[in-house]
Amino acid sequence: MKREPEEQEARPAPLAADLHKWYAANHRVLPWRGITDAYRIWISEIVLQQTRVAQGFEYYNRFISRFPDVRSLAAADDDEVMKLWQGLGYYSRARNLLTAARQVVERFGGEFPTTYEGIRSLQGIGDYTAAAIASFAYGLPHAVVDGNVYRVLSRVYGIDTPIDTTEGKKLFAALADELLDRCDPGGYNQALMEFGALHCVPRSPRCGECIFAGRCVALATRRVEELPVKQGRTVVKPRYFNYFYVCRGSDTWIRRREGRDIWRNLYELPLIETTEEQPLELLQQGEAWNELFRGAGRVSVSSQVYGCKHILSHRVIHARFYVVEPADTPAMPGYVKIPVERLGDYAVSRLTEGFLEQLAENYPSLF
Repeated sequence: MKREPEEQEARPAPLAADLHKWYAANHRVLPWRGITDAYRIWISEIVLQQTRVAQGFEYYNRFISRFPDVRSLAAADDDEVMKLWQGLGYYSRARNLLTAARQVVERFGGEFPTTYEGIRSLQGIGDYTAAAIASFAYGLPHAVVDGNVYRVLSRVYGIDTPIDTTEGKKLFAALADELLDRCDPGGYNQALMEFGALHCVPRSPRCGECIFAGRCVALATRRVEELPVKQGRTVVKPRYFNYFYVCRGSDTWIRRREGRDIWRNLYELPLIETTEEQPLELLQQGEAWNELFRGAGRVSVSSQVYGCKHILSHRVIHARFYVVEPADTPAMPGYVKIPVERLGDYAVSRLTEGFLEQLAENYPSLF
């Protein structure tokens, strides 16, 4: 929604004319572009957090097809939403979507809020997402600042203040607001982000063909590859997961992951987590194994069926999967027994999904 110029402050937007022209000729055609439906814009923004557009495209379409409005999402079953999100990762996004949709129904009468403050008050919506929805859906003058915007502005203006510091965040937020095209904030925001995503890319941008080549400080000082600056890196910690696909007759065992750990509300196979890699023989001697398989009688355990390293933003999961066939029904405290044929009805992590895919291909008799 474009606001009329007389409603805005009469001041020039230094980058706007070039960006609008570039965007008109180069932007990608996407289903959430050119719409003013705040709900659908919100869904697209959440789907695309930490996700490439190519991957998020199909998830967005499936989500909108199943939940076409905020009321239908608010009324959804938690497990169904998690299953629909399966494979996209960062599952807190799906949990926040559900909570926020229910907040819209409870606090806003089922109508998506129309102010920046109202949007920002919803679960899982930060400054960037609120600004994107407010400007795209309602034409409100709020500047977006995401990774693409940091990159473009730091290079064009030669700013080496680290973007992951309080000072850097305040500086770039103020600059983005100063540069905002208040006659068409939504169009400008989309153009700036798209320019960063397609042209002013992290590595080997096409500076010789850039619309800002004549004014880019980073290009003039040969610092394009150095900007933007980040002060520190997240410490990545390893975790060691040993999963057991337990089969007895046509049944298996799973549990819903609770707490505030990774993959909360997803389902998982029986798990023993260790502080370091341990061989199967050592696992079988431990208290956790005895607790899980108490009463199981003779237990047949395959050699490791599947192993991988799963990299998350601040964790590296070293996972091993085994197939276990007990003679009698094991105790499995905290887990529920389900028919194997229903396993696909439950949302699992991409890590577990990868194991199940390989198991189905190499050991079809277990399904």
